[in-house]
Parts: sequence; structure tokens; C-alpha cells
Amino acid sequence: MAETVPRRGLDAQGYIAREGSLGLVPRDFRPVVAAARDRVLDVFGARMHSAYLYGSIPRGTARVGRSDLDLLVALREEPTEADRADARVLDDGLDSEFAQIDGSGTLLSSRERVLSDLETYDLGWFVACLCTPLLGEDLAEYLPRYRPDTLLARETNGDLGLLLPHWRARIAGADESDDARRPLVRFMSRRLVRTGFTLVMPRWGGWTSDLGEMAEAFASYYPARGEQMRIAAVLGCEPTGDTRVLRSYVDDLGPWLAGEYARVHGVKAARPEGAGAGSGVPVSVRARAR
Repeated sequence: MAETVPRRGLDAQGYIAREGSLGLVPRDFRPVVAAARDRVLDVFGARMHSAYLYGSIPRGTARVGRSDLDLLVALREEPTEADRADARVLDDGLDSEFAQIDGSGTLLSSRERVLSDLETYDLGWFVACLCTPLLGEDLAEYLPRYRPDTLLARETNGDLGLLLPHWRARIAGADESDDARRPLVRFMSRRLVRTGFTLVMPRWGGWTSDLGEMAEAFASYYPARGEQMRIAAVLGCEPTGDTRVLRSYVDDLGPWLAGEYARVHGVKAARPEGAGAGSGVPVSVRARAR
């Protein structure tokens, strides 16, 4: 009998395989990860349930001086404003001390939220499949296994239409300098590429976190929009400060993608006001991850 070969980020049973591990952390970034581990424990102490790395550093693809450090901390209770202030201090300290990274970002959630029914196919999936355990008990042990299906597509990125008005407001309020616009281009480019990929993910039949591969997967099903997505993938790694790019995202590519996504997969389940969104913060957090 022929051996079954896992496809595109899946295990032998067809579930999305967890990406990244501490063993893949590049040598140059190991001191950063060690410091982050110690400081997360110092800052959050007994309030912390578990902590995770995600993004290019645990995937082993980080670039010195170009990649950021991405952390998620699950607390035993809902994060407070004081917790968020502590996280900002933690990030600022790591960013200023280690030239290897281009910024640090710590996401905060609660154990209860990660394991909630509402977040099972968004933040829960993110922790189980895209995060690498760093400290504490791994919440993936309490979560299901995931397939690249339409439910996962809807619950991770099915909220783009709701985000576009906020994007327009951010663009309107941004400073006119390239330095101010460049992070917006990077963030929005990454979100659009990842949304384009999850639009076709069930048909493509797998998972990847590589922006270029995501764009090519999308282009194979939507060739008329393929070049726009390829350009967005490039800008997600090497952003410019061109306001025309931002306008094209909120006036053309974004609205089209939101409409097509709703047609194919439906709209993401509503979150309580102020609760945020699992993927809207992390591949949409995750928009920071390199």
C-alpha cells in the first residue's frame, strides 16, 4: 500500500500541524528568547497561566535586524489596563536592548477566553497551531485538532468587512511621513494576504504562514487579482509609505475581498463589544509576525 504523504502543513491525518518549535529558533535570536522567558515570568508571575512565541522566530525564518519578537501571554484572569501597561514596558525593554529584533509585541488574553467556544476556531486555533509553548501548561491540550475547512476560514478572517472602516480612519489620521505610513502598509498588506489565503485555503487543502506562498495559492484561484496579492505579499515584508497603496487597499482590494469572503464562507461570529478578535489581533495579531 502506498504511503500517504502529508500535504502543505498538514499531518498524516490531514490536520494542520503545529508550526514552529524552540529548537528552530535561530542562534542569533536565542538570547532574545531567553530574556523574554525570564522577563515574562518576572512581570506576570502567578497571574500568568502560560506564554508562547509565534511568528518567524520559532519558525526559524527570522532575519536579524528585520524581524520582530512576537509573544502571547495567557493570564489566569482577564487582562487589565495595568497588565497591558506592563506588557508595553516589557516590549520596550526587549526592543531597546536587543538589536536582533525590530520591535517586540506581547498579546494578552485569558485562559478562559482562549478555551471559550466563541474562540475555538480563532484564538484557540491560533494557540494550538501557530504558537510555540514557552512557559506554563500548553492550552493546546484542551483544544481540538483543526482542518483547513470553511469553518476555520470564516472564524479566522471573516471579519474584514467590519475592519475596513477602522482602516480608513487610521489612514486618515496617520502622519503624512513615510515612516508613519510604512507600518500601516505592512500591517494591512499582511492582513489582506492572509485573508486572501484563507479564502482559498479549503480548496488549496493545507496551511502555510509564508506570505509569498499564500499569495500564489490565492492567485491560482483568482488570477485576475493575483498580481495585487503578490505585490501585497512583497509589501508585507518590505513596506513603502505610499499612500496610494493604502487607498487601493480600502477602496478596491479590501472591499472586493470582504465581499467575496462573505459570499464563500460567511461572516465571522460577532464578538462582545470590546472583546477584540482572536485572529483580528494576532493574522491579524499575527499581522506583525514575520
